[in-house]
Amino acid sequence: MVLWDKESNKMSKATINDPSAIKITRALISVSNKDGIEDFARKLQKHGIEILSTGGTAKMLKDAGIDVTEVSEHTKSPEIMEGRVKTLHPKIHGGILAKRDNSDHIKAMEDNDIQAIDMVVINLYPFVETVHNGAEFAECIENIDIGGPAMIRAAAKNHDFVTVITDPQDYVRVLDDLDNNGGVTKKLRRTLAFTAFSLTATYDSSVAGWFAEQTEEESPRRISFSGTLKQKLRYGENPHQNAALYLVDDSLRPGAARATQIQGKELSYNNLNDTDAAFELVNEFEEPTIAIIKHANPCGVAIDDNILSAYRKALMCDQTSAFGGIIALNRTLTADVASAIITRFVEVIIAPSIDAEAIEILKKKDKIRVLTTGEMPKESKKRRMVTCIAGGLLVQDHDTVLFDKESLVTVTDREPTKKEMDDLLFAFCVSKHVKSNAIVYAKDGATVGIGAGQMSRIDSSRIAAWKAEEAAKNAGWDQALTAGSVVASDAFFPFADGLIAAADAGVTAVIQPGGSIRDQEVIDAANERGLAMVFTGMRHFKH
Repeated sequence: MVLWDKESNKMSKATINDPSAIKITRALISVSNKDGIEDFARKLQKHGIEILSTGGTAKMLKDAGIDVTEVSEHTKSPEIMEGRVKTLHPKIHGGILAKRDNSDHIKAMEDNDIQAIDMVVINLYPFVETVHNGAEFAECIENIDIGGPAMIRAAAKNHDFVTVITDPQDYVRVLDDLDNNGGVTKKLRRTLAFTAFSLTATYDSSVAGWFAEQTEEESPRRISFSGTLKQKLRYGENPHQNAALYLVDDSLRPGAARATQIQGKELSYNNLNDTDAAFELVNEFEEPTIAIIKHANPCGVAIDDNILSAYRKALMCDQTSAFGGIIALNRTLTADVASAIITRFVEVIIAPSIDAEAIEILKKKDKIRVLTTGEMPKESKKRRMVTCIAGGLLVQDHDTVLFDKESLVTVTDREPTKKEMDDLLFAFCVSKHVKSNAIVYAKDGATVGIGAGQMSRIDSSRIAAWKAEEAAKNAGWDQALTAGSVVASDAFFPFADGLIAAADAGVTAVIQPGGSIRDQEVIDAANERGLAMVFTGMRHFKH
């Protein structure tokens, strides 16, 4: 195997276990994430590898007693422009990019006194963290790394001869290769190059996303999304589909993706999808709230002054569908709620926090997946939602607005009472989280019937009413839960039949966006039945 010899600055022969392995003679280290770097550099030095470094990394390694050559000493060129220019130099990039088996490249190295750099260990300025910490525009700009990505891309491009390391978790793999093969194998170099290009793509995506926010471009000419693998999943929606969870790199939003799992079986694709739907729903409300989700649709939602009461009210809506469901809370999970939950089969529980006593109670059902988020999300910036279609991406803003208060208007002869209005607003908010066509019956701050995902609104109305009747029968009541309730529709009633079905179920008030060419027909039907009806002027389709 032909290798580059540091002492003679020439090609030489070396014997190693894997013929594809490249001996390392010189490494350039410049990292912002210094986890494990001191130990790694010390072990490189034991392998006789010369270390070049810059700035804070060089100081840290020197203070640890590790021999380091400053990049400015290596290039005979000072760091200038407040450190903006330090590694952008032919002696750095020539040393990284040179093909060791190309005579013209070797001659260029000799003519320009360029020494080979066989390893580049770099991670980038903490741009995302700087943005999340609320830094001013100018500071964010200064945390856009230039030299780092340039060296990473150069090393990854020339991975036939150069090892590039951008993640501390890869240090041990490289050291194993050095110990076992006397150099870094081609397979590992190629894997590390892929990791490196993924990092620079992610980094540029974060910078571009931030710039899009600064310029308030609604539909940028180009858009990119990036994520970092958190965990592989057993499978996707079905066993024959591969799946994994990736964290969006420019978002630290609390929720299902970033939650900590305290106990339970491995999370599945469907678990995460449903848990996200549940947690986003309870985040809509300031009051103590419980949401029970099945297949991404709510089967019971309730608010109350007491979180245990909210759970009992939510469960009453559709106990059959709640079997094997997802339960989300926007308050601490207490022991009394945990005791109530474990009497039934539950897949996942998610809450901002959990009492120590509740944790002990939940251990009795140790297969239940229990997640904590640390806090409830706060909408601090516009989020984009992405849906894949064949050959493209559908991108839209997240649906964060319930309605414009100025558009909220009563269109019937009768105004809703305060109690009716409270329930109407609650029901309309829940409808935003129900698959269209969505119909939500509510009473006393709790859903009592939900119709989801039907092709016609009248069917959603009828299904929701039927479910409420079934719930009443299961509870041994003579009267349907919908008697004296209100109803919300996520979009306008195209005909009066959907409203009439709700009236027949016993509702006293209706909330809907309005906007149908038959609005007057629907209004007339409401007036004939003594219903109060409110238009919001804003629909909430969810597909």
